[in-house]
Amino acid sequence: MSRGLTLLFAIAGGTAVANLYWAQPLLDFIGRDLHTSTTLAGWLVTATQLGYAAGALLLVPLGDVLDRRRFIPGVMLCAAVALIACALAPSIGSLLVAVTILGLTTVSGQLLTPLAGDLADDTNRGRVVGTVVSGLLIGILTSRTLSGLLADAAGWRAIYFVAAAVSAAFALLLHRTIPPLAPKARLPYPQLLLSVWHVIRQERAVRWTLFLGATAFGVFTMFWTALTFLLSAEPFSYPVSVIGLFGLIGLAGALAAQRAGRLHDRGLSMPATGWGWAAIVVSFVVAAFAGRSVAGIIVAVVLLDIAVQGVNILNQTRLFALAPEARSRLNTAFVTCNFLGGAAGSAASVLWSCGGWTAVSLTGAGLGCVAFLAWGLGRRGPLLNKRRA
Repeated sequence: MSRGLTLLFAIAGGTAVANLYWAQPLLDFIGRDLHTSTTLAGWLVTATQLGYAAGALLLVPLGDVLDRRRFIPGVMLCAAVALIACALAPSIGSLLVAVTILGLTTVSGQLLTPLAGDLADDTNRGRVVGTVVSGLLIGILTSRTLSGLLADAAGWRAIYFVAAAVSAAFALLLHRTIPPLAPKARLPYPQLLLSVWHVIRQERAVRWTLFLGATAFGVFTMFWTALTFLLSAEPFSYPVSVIGLFGLIGLAGALAAQRAGRLHDRGLSMPATGWGWAAIVVSFVVAAFAGRSVAGIIVAVVLLDIAVQGVNILNQTRLFALAPEARSRLNTAFVTCNFLGGAAGSAASVLWSCGGWTAVSLTGAGLGCVAFLAWGLGRRGPLLNKRRA
């Protein structure tokens, strides 16, 4: 796993996962254009993530039994078709259907991550996986900025046309650069899906890690969805181009947290996870008092992104160490649970309607405390790798 190939996987995965978030800073903009409410437009993020969770469950396990040199580019081409359907959607209903299909077909980043884990050696796996996963989060964050800028200049449909072209280009590039690998298992498709459940049932550490991952991604998505509503309303009333720029602020956190994979390689995964959860709680406390302060929001964004990215990388790398022969299936469980949590978090429009920014911040802090308690209870037992012990 050379540095060049690692970088290519990170960029390709980042461009793929960005497809889930093109609409997030544009919810108010899309709602006005399609003559629908902000609350209904907010379900675009939820529908995309539900589709993504389904794609992770139904497609990602195939990475253990198919030729990934063909399978990953094929998935990216399907995502390109779905992106074109989003760009041409005439109504909010058709757009909801299109983004759900987009979520289902945009899982190539989650196929590249376990492939990177397979190609890396044991001493560098944390660094390699950390780099690829950081690319995914950087894609999430920069997608908001690019989406806002392009929508402001050419309308919200333009970003989907551009993303379709990029997806097709990376499909061709990955087909030429992914090395040929024999499938790691030969299982009928129903048995393959059932084996995901067997891995979860057999390893208690998997179940606890999945809970922490889903909670982290849920509060992360809840924060960013609600932030769009906050910055669109008084006293800020920012245009979509400015709202998108807040993704660049989170980018600093993503780059800093890339070193989390190296903490795993040094044997510090468990304590670093605890510090990450403590930082998540603090970030929401800061956010609660920063509803009218841009500086306070910036501090909360950076702190939250460092913490969530770090926790995510540490969780995923620990999972890959549990069963090397089933990394794609472990990643299936991890991503499916994460995006079910993310789909719940993206329903922040309900919290926003009930109590605004304060309700979102307090809910995030409360969920962070629950996860911190779970980490504290599990760090000496349930979260440990029984095979290594």
